[in-house]
Amino acid sequence: MGDVAIKIEGISKQYRIGELQKYKALRDTLADAMYSPFKLFHSIFGSSNTEDKGGNGTIWALKDVSFEIKRGEVVGIIGRNGAGKSTLLKILSRITEPTCGYAEIHGRVGSLLEVGTGFHPELTGRDNIYLNGAILGLRRAEVVQKFDEIVAFSGTEQFLDTPVKFYSSGMYMRLAFAVAAHLETEIVLVDEVLAVGDMAFQKKCLSRMGQVSKDGRTVLFVSHNISAILSLCNKVIYMADGGIRAIGAPQSIISSYLADVLANCGEDLERLRVQGYGKDVWFSEIKMVSNSREHLLFGQELVFELRVFSRRQVKHLSIGCTVFNDVGHPVGTLFTSETFSVEQGKQYYLRLLISNVSLAPGSYHAGFSIGYGGLNGMRHDLDIVIGSPAFRVLTLSEGEGAMPDWNRSWGNIVFKDAQLTVV
Repeated sequence: MGDVAIKIEGISKQYRIGELQKYKALRDTLADAMYSPFKLFHSIFGSSNTEDKGGNGTIWALKDVSFEIKRGEVVGIIGRNGAGKSTLLKILSRITEPTCGYAEIHGRVGSLLEVGTGFHPELTGRDNIYLNGAILGLRRAEVVQKFDEIVAFSGTEQFLDTPVKFYSSGMYMRLAFAVAAHLETEIVLVDEVLAVGDMAFQKKCLSRMGQVSKDGRTVLFVSHNISAILSLCNKVIYMADGGIRAIGAPQSIISSYLADVLANCGEDLERLRVQGYGKDVWFSEIKMVSNSREHLLFGQELVFELRVFSRRQVKHLSIGCTVFNDVGHPVGTLFTSETFSVEQGKQYYLRLLISNVSLAPGSYHAGFSIGYGGLNGMRHDLDIVIGSPAFRVLTLSEGEGAMPDWNRSWGNIVFKDAQLTVV
């Protein structure tokens, strides 16, 4: 057990839907102990029609979850919303109790679950650093020692003596994360808190978490940011429906997760549409045309058929297409130079052919946008769909264009030709 930081055995958590569960006082505990023999007698000899009336009003957020994490491991947890990821971290943080099962934690735990919890709006940023540090388990001497580092990290020096109720939401979150990120604990639990602030601060957050992992501390990291999971973690847990679907190396588990997401979406573009788009002009169908709708041979042209519906007249529209690899990283993007116009209430069929394709063998999916304007930040997209269609590029075993089995570490683009000159 010396090298095990976290051991989880058969943890399950049930919640009752639509009912507030009251906190128990001492008198409630004593009353339950007094009446428990009578309840047991009634359950054994009572009417057979007696059923758990709450059976249809409960939900299992976690179901029989078991795994071990060794000291120094950085483990990512991925899965759809409602898979049980946050519930698991709350149990490990002792915020909530499991319905059954147990967890063993060997080491001091620091939790970055809800950034900003414990901040008082009437207190200044300086006072809240000490208050929040105490809530998170830091001694005052530790806060004093790290105070300048926390302030510099947050970038709020100018407003340190201003009540945080006057802070912007970004400033508030940056200061809260700065305090939480400087916890000196053996085990760190992180729940989707690296999305705070602007892009520059997010990069700083990732750098800080990377430093935490290099310090030899054990990290359990929940995130929907696939790039962050890949860069920080050496093991990934894929959760679904309250249980564990798979545990293993980041690349293979993330590929399995994205494949499941795309397969479950099927042809339903509404589930793949980026929120807020598709109100006036939208994609009603996207499909790939090749020998098979699910794969194409290496070097074969990409051909997509698009169906677009318009609610109003729009001129000078163009199509954007991005191809993503099996872990969700964009491989390449194009925008059509040809433009077209749409009329109100009409449906249009488009055919997009991408030639000179040199995608390496592997799994991919596409994303499409329709919009107008320039590509220098002034483009205005009317609809964006990401994840359809999903396809595989197969290796040619013979004939023109033959190539050896492709190693994914070589990348997703095959350079077809080059000139070598000996000088």
